[in-house]
Amino acid sequence: MDEHRRFVQQAGWTRPLREYFWAKEEIRRGRRILEVGCGSGAVLQEWASAADAPHGLDLSRSRLREAKLHLAAVSFTQADARALPYAADVFDLVFCHYFLLWVPDPLQALREMRRVTRPGGFILALAEPDYSARIEEPLELMLPALWQIEALRRQGADVTLGPRLPALFAQAGIALIESGCLTPRPPQAWSAEELAAEWQTLRQDLAQSIPQETLRWFDQIEQQARVHGQRYSCIPTWFAWGCKPP
Repeated sequence: MDEHRRFVQQAGWTRPLREYFWAKEEIRRGRRILEVGCGSGAVLQEWASAADAPHGLDLSRSRLREAKLHLAAVSFTQADARALPYAADVFDLVFCHYFLLWVPDPLQALREMRRVTRPGGFILALAEPDYSARIEEPLELMLPALWQIEALRRQGADVTLGPRLPALFAQAGIALIESGCLTPRPPQAWSAEELAAEWQTLRQDLAQSIPQETLRWFDQIEQQARVHGQRYSCIPTWFAWGCKPP
């Protein structure tokens, strides 16, 4: 699966949460917004049209090139989230999505997000997973799931960051307003296409470390489970909403 399709898929999982926040008048009033770690723009495109000055920042030049194809009116910057190239007190809303787990120092990234937010403005971490509480059905698929978690660790991911969001917000000087875990999707909410895409992503993460014959054996288990409606996957995902104190 190419990166943009993956980002669009992840954005779909968390759309109800964004709709929940966008229904809040204080969020909608924000005219200057910044997404840190915007990737290819899959999330930013939903809020950019309502902002006077939408900005997106990412470390990857290739992802920003993709984002510009979808969001011509957004100002994009290539930079490190740990040293945002903006003045203090600039943005009404700064947010990220499936991002902090990939940052070597997420606390510093949050401190920077707070710095560039105006007093009284908002900071949102929309989605950070906790792979330690992962569920896979049938149970045999927990083994490749555990292998994938280790592969993500080797890639630099903090696979248990999600539940620590409230503490990280507090350490960064962000006044926490609300936090929690997204409601897990019930088995019937997963389409066969989504489950197949998730399995493909897992396979890609393991391609360099697990023998292909082993993966093919798990492929058979996964495909049969999907055929018989016995396939389920759940990775608890956390969010946090806070403000920069006036």
